[in-house]
Amino acid sequence: MNRTDHPSPVGVLTLVSNGRALTGVYFEGHAPGGPPASAVAKKDEVLDSARKQLDQYFAGRRKTFELNLSPTGTPFQTRIWAALQEIGYGETTTYGAIAVGIGSPAAVRAAGGAIGRNPVSIIIPCHRVIGANGRLTGFGGGLARKQHLLALEMGGLLISA
Repeated sequence: MNRTDHPSPVGVLTLVSNGRALTGVYFEGHAPGGPPASAVAKKDEVLDSARKQLDQYFAGRRKTFELNLSPTGTPFQTRIWAALQEIGYGETTTYGAIAVGIGSPAAVRAAGGAIGRNPVSIIIPCHRVIGANGRLTGFGGGLARKQHLLALEMGGLLISA
C-alpha cells in the first residue's frame, strides 16, 4: 500500500493506493480509524491522479471523479458505498433513502454504520448524506468539514449542524 499526504481546504488528506486503485482518503483525526499502518509514503500514478482531481474539486472545476476505486469492506458496505456514488454533486439524501435505495428499508442504522466506515471520503461522497430532519449528522472528518464540503458544492449555501 502506498500513501501520500495532501493539503486541502479541509486539512491534510492522507491518500492510500494499492498501485492500481485508490483505497482510501482519510482526514486528520479520521473517525473511526485512519489509513492502514501498512501504507508507506510512496508516490504512484493513482495517488498523483487523485491529488490532481481533488485539487480540481476544491477549486470548483470538478464535479465527478474519474478514479479506479477499491475500498475494502463487507458486501453490505460495498453496496452502500456504490449507492453513495449515485448522489450527484450538490445534492443530498438521507440515511433512510440510502437504505431504501439498496432494497433494505429497515437497515437504516446499518446503512449509517456502513456510511461511517467509508474509507474513500469525498470521492465516495458520504458527506452528501444528512439526517431525515435535514440537519447534518455524523461524519468521519467532523461536522465542520462536512459543512465545508456541502457549502463548496452548493455554491456557499450553508446547512446547519
